[in-house]
Amino acid sequence: MKRYIAELVATFFLVFCGTGSMVIDAETSGAVSHVGIAVTWGLIVTIMIFAYGRISGAHMNPAVTITFVILKKHPLKELVPYLIFQTVGAFLASFTLLTLFPENEFLGATLPAGSETQSFVLEFIMTFMLMIVILLTTTSGKTEKMFAPFAIGGVILLEAMYAGPITGASMNPARSLAPAVVSGHTEHLWIYLVATVSGATLAGIYWLWQRG
Repeated sequence: MKRYIAELVATFFLVFCGTGSMVIDAETSGAVSHVGIAVTWGLIVTIMIFAYGRISGAHMNPAVTITFVILKKHPLKELVPYLIFQTVGAFLASFTLLTLFPENEFLGATLPAGSETQSFVLEFIMTFMLMIVILLTTTSGKTEKMFAPFAIGGVILLEAMYAGPITGASMNPARSLAPAVVSGHTEHLWIYLVATVSGATLAGIYWLWQRG
């Protein structure tokens, strides 16, 4: 249960700070800025991995958990509890932001700026890249593991920086699900559920092939 609660708390802070930076940016007419939002996402991921990595692995992302289970790097019996607690953490964060900023329309929801196909492909590639970095840094030597939080947070920052204006840079089903449902903007939600899970899963398959 401590591991499950750790995932809930870590995911709460991830969504609260990440989407919160987007909400506050909208509420303050751009005071946070696009760069600030990207940095916030990268920092909160890095910090939560340092804080909760030793307890739960700090997945904070159903696509990551699913891939780890497929690769037998995480117990199958913990799959459903992890997904539930991650989702609950994300929803608690979005409801908290709704309470704090009731007039905000999107609450940090991920919405495509262009076509659905464009955002789907971008989210697929970005999640593939994220998952590869996670696997290569957390399953390698001591030095790689030591710097894994920085590498993973750096990938999030990078992807949010260049693709945020187009897709919202999700790479995480829970991160997209909660603000979409709470804000009522679920019209493009399928992109961020399907592309992220499939991108992470393919990355796991590629990682297995590369090792073999």
